[in-house]
Amino acid sequence: MIRSLVLLAAVLLAAGPGVASAAEDAPWSVSVQATSLTQYHPAFRSSVRGPNSLDPGSRGNTTNDATLFLGYRPWAGGEVWLDGELDDGFGLSNTLGVAGFPSGEAYKVGRNYPYFRLQRWFLRQTVNLGGESESVAADQNVLAGTRTRDRLVLTAGRISVVDIFDTNRYAHDPRADFMNWAAIDTASFDYAADAWGYTWGGAAELWQGPWTFRAGLFDLSDVPNSKRLDPTLGQFQTLAEIEHRQTLGGRPGAIRVTGFLTRGRMGHFSAALRAADLSGGPPDVAAVRTYSSRGGVSVTVEQELADGLGGFLRAGVAGGDSEAYEFTDVDRAVAAGLSSTGARWGAPDDTAGLALIANMASHPRQAYLAAGGVGILVGDGQLRHAGTEEIAEVYYKRAVARWLQVTVDYQAIFNPAYNRDNGPVSVLGLRLHVQN
Repeated sequence: MIRSLVLLAAVLLAAGPGVASAAEDAPWSVSVQATSLTQYHPAFRSSVRGPNSLDPGSRGNTTNDATLFLGYRPWAGGEVWLDGELDDGFGLSNTLGVAGFPSGEAYKVGRNYPYFRLQRWFLRQTVNLGGESESVAADQNVLAGTRTRDRLVLTAGRISVVDIFDTNRYAHDPRADFMNWAAIDTASFDYAADAWGYTWGGAAELWQGPWTFRAGLFDLSDVPNSKRLDPTLGQFQTLAEIEHRQTLGGRPGAIRVTGFLTRGRMGHFSAALRAADLSGGPPDVAAVRTYSSRGGVSVTVEQELADGLGGFLRAGVAGGDSEAYEFTDVDRAVAAGLSSTGARWGAPDDTAGLALIANMASHPRQAYLAAGGVGILVGDGQLRHAGTEEIAEVYYKRAVARWLQVTVDYQAIFNPAYNRDNGPVSVLGLRLHVQN
């Protein structure tokens, strides 16, 4: 925690007043953020333990990250962004043991010393097509300016797919709202990414009145769940999304339907189990990978319910006979929750949230795990009594100052990694967030 406080203080001093340019006509922007998240779980019941299990002992871990956002407008409608990030720390059990992992700040790559990566490097071009003009406020990776209601937005470079697809106003940012992977993104949405969650590719968005149509093409890892992207783009993912914005009872909301198709070398559970029967060892999808497809579809809904109160819903399904390629080991997912600003109790800058999550594994995935197979995050060596992974998360975010937010978080995890013989697990979290 001492290192976390030093990191946050350093970022705040580096930011200083007047670093970020938010003027409408300013062609540039510089801003920073730093987040430190400490999570702890007490010891819990564990009858089965394997290579990808959550450690049943009393454990705590901290992750730290600091990001510098550099933006420039080279011409009308154009934006160039570079995001450099400094990271260190580990998720609980090195980000293993729960399909809906409790920390969106924990990468699949943990290190006990700070390291730097240029995580985003992209160009965005907005082409105005008509309709009413609207102002755009400056934000991280957004330059202040104006745009028309109808427009075409093109984005290309190194980004995170969920910067554009499967977004949600109330549950999408582990630095500001919920922390669980299955709350901030639809757990069955196996989006293209390296082990840090970023990839190369491009997307087009057509905004027409209350509708938006999105399509994208992105690079996959060279092998599933890898630090390295495929340099040939021979393995790739196509995406399509339809969004409709509506008003219910005079209150804004939106619904988004997202589909993905992954084309790459991946293993099928049935083939892995057949090979294991012949060898006598545990099944291994890596040994039976062939060039094939895995697809999925998801729906995400956001809706304002009252002044300062909003609700969200996520639901998705993906192909259940293939290994998850990039994200996490979930074939069917449902998450729903509420988010309320503190204006309802006299603290307008505070936020509280509640989410309920259910992650499900297909029968082929359950059979693979029961035979001793491991996935991206889960694998207890055996699965004698399979069940739905159920998670409840509640958080309260306190705005201590304009530049500092402190969040306390609690998650109750039942049947971690679909295993009814383990858990339940209680995860306590403390998040410090600085931005300017």
